[in-house]
Amino acid sequence: MENIITFFDIPAVDFNRAVTFYKSILGLEINETEMYGTKMGFFPSDGTNVSGAIVQGNDYKPSADGVVAYLNGGNDLQTVLDKVAAGNGTVIVPKTHISPEVGYIGMFIDTEGNKMAVHSIN
Repeated sequence: MENIITFFDIPAVDFNRAVTFYKSILGLEINETEMYGTKMGFFPSDGTNVSGAIVQGNDYKPSADGVVAYLNGGNDLQTVLDKVAAGNGTVIVPKTHISPEVGYIGMFIDTEGNKMAVHSIN
């Protein structure tokens, strides 16, 4: 087993707001579609990496109390954290050094109320 995680969903109350938020903080395109009554915004994937989607549907409820997904913060996660407040999210853990081997983490609450995190080596 290469990755314990193969896909993740980020629940949204306001799909368009959530898509705008993640596009702005991560600087990437999100492919939007609807499947079986659920709106989905897929993060880019080349088919070899773990990816996920923003989802809005009856079975999806945002939460700051459940599992926390760590997104790739690129070369320096501070770049992402700096965009969180501008996108109407809230940084709850600033860039924090864990160890030389692990690097840094930071955490935020997104526009939908989900607790999320970012990771980078620098």
